[in-house]
Amino acid sequence: MSRTIEHPDAAPLGRDELAAVVARDVPRGSYVNLGIGQPTLVADHLTADQGVTLHTENGMLGMGPAAVGDQVDPELINAGKIPVTELPGAAYFHHADSFAMMRGGHLDVCVLGAFQVSARGDLANWHTGAPGAIPAVGGAMDLATGAKQVFVMMTLFARDGSAKLVPECTYPLTGLTCVRRVFTDLGAFDVGPRGVVVRETWGATVEGLRERLPVPLLRLEDL
Repeated sequence: MSRTIEHPDAAPLGRDELAAVVARDVPRGSYVNLGIGQPTLVADHLTADQGVTLHTENGMLGMGPAAVGDQVDPELINAGKIPVTELPGAAYFHHADSFAMMRGGHLDVCVLGAFQVSARGDLANWHTGAPGAIPAVGGAMDLATGAKQVFVMMTLFARDGSAKLVPECTYPLTGLTCVRRVFTDLGAFDVGPRGVVVRETWGATVEGLRERLPVPLLRLEDL
């Protein structure tokens, strides 16, 4: 039987550590899109034996890890304008074809950042509604509705201390009931019809998170 794993004595995960956890959970042989920001770090932690093919919405299949030093080619970038490498067999195509792949259900997984995720899997990641904030939808709505699985990478709490895993999203929505798994610095969670299920924690316990989060938390062994 699966059980929730708790690491209360560990430190909360940094961005690269969290990216490694996400990479570990990407199914073998998947076609995957990594969103702008933290999710792009996942590319650096995928292993060749996983057989994962990375897709970028600006028109590439077969993206490799971030480019460094002499590897940098200013014409070879991901959707976040970060220089990247190409793997053997990489292919390039028109932006419209890239979005057709996203919208047509051809991606197995996408990894996105978020401002909020609700207990049932609603996603808000393009606008906070703050005065003067610049909306940035990009391809998030296409990915949220087109990918077979949506993973989210985010901090569990905002800078003001408010929870980002919430009963209902208060920011403008990107997609409804689309998120399956949420990876944060303090814990990894499944979300959906059952509510929020804690898979693993770092630097926290389930009981401690129950005191801080406005959503009921289940353990895997409770299911």
